[in-house]
Amino acid sequence: MEYSAVTLKLAIIVGLLVGLTYYFYQKASAATLFVHPPLLSGWPALTLAFGLIITVQGFETSRYLGGNYDAATRIKSMRLAQIVCAVIYMIYIGLFAYSFEREQFALTETAIIDMMGIITPILPLLLVAAALAAQFSAAIADTSGSGGLVEELTRGHVKARTGYAILVGIGLLMTWSINIFQIIAYASRAFALYYTLQSVIAARRAFLIKGSRLKGIGFVLLAMLGVIIVLFGNDVESSNG
Repeated sequence: MEYSAVTLKLAIIVGLLVGLTYYFYQKASAATLFVHPPLLSGWPALTLAFGLIITVQGFETSRYLGGNYDAATRIKSMRLAQIVCAVIYMIYIGLFAYSFEREQFALTETAIIDMMGIITPILPLLLVAAALAAQFSAAIADTSGSGGLVEELTRGHVKARTGYAILVGIGLLMTWSINIFQIIAYASRAFALYYTLQSVIAARRAFLIKGSRLKGIGFVLLAMLGVIIVLFGNDVESSNG
């Protein structure tokens, strides 16, 4: 089910990029593209980027498939996922930023759906389907990975099934009680903390391996960046408020 959901999501993303590219081309041909001066700069812009880091991460699921794939395959899969995601986001953001006027829509959780309706009426429906598929696949992957991590870290004292129940309960509570932009900021901090700890572990191992001191320094710098993100990451509403 997860494989089918991801396949559907990627197909819709390709359709979205094709439609957005054609719309961008039409705007460029008519010399009606928009160039927006930045509303934020300096430290406020940086803290907003920290709060949105969750949009380009979350591909560590392969790390828990050691029983099925060797380390080289799992590392390759995570790197490929990061590259594909980064390319998609940069193309999407580049086309989107110049195709729409900033004042056309209010900042809401569903503004993107209204904006895509300008390109073609079918895109909003496809986006809803893509969102459902994306969250379905992510929920399965992240819950599975987190439950396995809980069992691993507690050395079997807390079983994965118990971890699933706890995580789902926390997720439901947050979904119905916290603003979506705040959830993104909180999730960004949580992921930043997770990667900070991973960077600390990697740095420790690198310093123990002869000839890997430079890598160790790099991991230390990544850990320091993670701490900064945890402490200062900001959500988009606060940045605009």
